[in-house]
Amino acid sequence: MTGRQPARPTRHASPRNDGIIPMSLRSVYFVMPGGIDDLAAPSGGNAYDRRVRLDLPGFGWRVRGLPVDGDWPRPDDTARAELARVLRRLPDGAVVLLDGLVACGVPEIVVPEAERLRLAVLVHLPLGDETGLEPSVAAELDARERAVLRAVPAVVATSDWAVRRLVSHHGLDPARVHVAAPGADIAPLAPGTDGVSRLVCVAAVTPRKGQHRLVEALAAVSELPWSCVCVGGLGQEPEYVDRLRKRIARHGLEDRLVLAGPRSGAELDATYATADLMVLTSYAETYGMAVTEALARGVPVLATDVGGLPEAVGRAPDGGVPGILVPPEDPAALAAELRGWFGEADVRRRLKAAARGRRAALNGWASTAQSLAGVLRRLPSEPWRAA
Repeated sequence: MTGRQPARPTRHASPRNDGIIPMSLRSVYFVMPGGIDDLAAPSGGNAYDRRVRLDLPGFGWRVRGLPVDGDWPRPDDTARAELARVLRRLPDGAVVLLDGLVACGVPEIVVPEAERLRLAVLVHLPLGDETGLEPSVAAELDARERAVLRAVPAVVATSDWAVRRLVSHHGLDPARVHVAAPGADIAPLAPGTDGVSRLVCVAAVTPRKGQHRLVEALAAVSELPWSCVCVGGLGQEPEYVDRLRKRIARHGLEDRLVLAGPRSGAELDATYATADLMVLTSYAETYGMAVTEALARGVPVLATDVGGLPEAVGRAPDGGVPGILVPPEDPAALAAELRGWFGEADVRRRLKAAARGRRAALNGWASTAQSLAGVLRRLPSEPWRAA
């Protein structure tokens, strides 16, 4: 998920800058959540922010990172004051990219700054789409996000699905909402374990990632010779983690389904190398970086058909689909596909061939940075405020 610098074979349809750094760089101030470099608490949003911070200079932008600590998107007074101070100190007319987790919950701080700064907001996940929120909290976050996104000249989403979602849900001008999909680092092909039985799930252990559905599906196929490792942070929702452990124990799966905690770098690479099949049972995803991380190693995917996950799975150049998508809220469908995976060698061969084809066609992070750089270049030359 983070921290990898594998060898990169030739890519197709990816922008190149041949390592040339422009002599004159424009500056963008990037306001991010504090702790995005903490590999003990990995997330797709943090990994995305780190990579664009690294790659934007290759497309003409010097990035001045401004991490702000806080319990975003519902910060305390100290975090609010710090964000207000950070924005207030920026020069008039400055180009500012704000991570939506920080920006979208505090319109009273961000919206007034649209009158003097050139703002773009990067939305990793619409705030109200987080699973497990009380309806009143979700509605409040939704309204706050709408106020922020309507007040800035540019919004960046991470998939075409997310663009459509933001435009329709918040009533935004489609011309102001842009896509900059996550890239992928092509890695060596995963040798796997025995070609079928090793399942890997890479996702923070939270209600939105739906690991409890995976447990139920695996319990329903306990006669099959699977083993599964769930890699991801355990600290965000400790009550959910506790319930999940009890559910695993109730089904007698403790020796076969491991909650391994966060992994990064070589340790995560080694985990992917053992994978025969990637599984992801999320309730909501704007894209699904773990999916493309698996496909970058030629590992096929079994995932829920939600949000931007179909885009992440994609197709190989020959039209082959490198994964299986199942309806959300349906562990029985997940179990049925697992039986097919174990029982039908032709299915496995087809999925693995498509995954290798998709691997060769994945865009790199340079494509992401190029898209984002284009959005920043097209910001109005003067601060802008929506009517």
